[in-house]
Amino acid sequence: MTGTLTVKGRATRTRIIQGAAEVLREKGVPLATLDDVMARTRTSKSQLFHYFPGGKDELLLAVAEFEAEQVLEDQQPYLGCLDSWEAWEGWRDTVVRRYEEQGDHCPLGSLSLYVGRTMPGARAVVVALMNRWQASLAAGVRAMQQAGHLPGSVDPEETAAALLAGVQGGVAILLSTGRSDHLRAALDWGIARLRAAAQES
Repeated sequence: MTGTLTVKGRATRTRIIQGAAEVLREKGVPLATLDDVMARTRTSKSQLFHYFPGGKDELLLAVAEFEAEQVLEDQQPYLGCLDSWEAWEGWRDTVVRRYEEQGDHCPLGSLSLYVGRTMPGARAVVVALMNRWQASLAAGVRAMQQAGHLPGSVDPEETAAALLAGVQGGVAILLSTGRSDHLRAALDWGIARLRAAAQES
C-alpha cells in the first residue's frame, strides 16, 4: 500500500502509526483500541481502514515495524560508525541509557507477542531487526580491523552475535527485575574482550 500512496497519504499513514505507538506505550497492547488511536490521531474510521484495511492487527504490525526501526535509530550515531574505541564506549552508554529509560516495559516485545498469535509477519519484523543489528555490529568490528585497532583473527560475525545476545539477555533480566547491572556487565565484558584481543595482537 505505501508504494501507491501520495506524499500526503504517506505522511498521514506515518502519523497514524506514530500516534498508535504512543497509545500502545501508554495503555498496553491488549487495552488499546482503534477508538483510542482515532482520538489521538484525529482520524476517522474510514481513514483508518483506508490505510490499514486489515484493521487493528495490520496497524499493530506497522507499529511493530516502527518500534523495530526506533530500536536501531536510538543507537545512532554510534551504531553506524563503530570505528574507534570511543565510538564503542558511546554505543555501550547509549544502549544502557535507552533501556534504563524504557524501564520494565518493552513495546516491541509486547507487540510481537500479541500480533504474533495472528500474524506471522510479526516474527519477521523481529528477525529483520536482529539481522540488521548484528550486521551493524559486525561492520563495526571490520571497521576496527581496517583501522588497525583489531587483529584479523577476530571473527566479526561471532563477535557481533555474542554482543547482541548479551544485549538481549541483559534487557530480558532488566525487564524482569528492573536492574540494568547485567546489561552493563554483558556490554562491558564484550568490549573488554575486544580490547584484550587488540592488546594480544
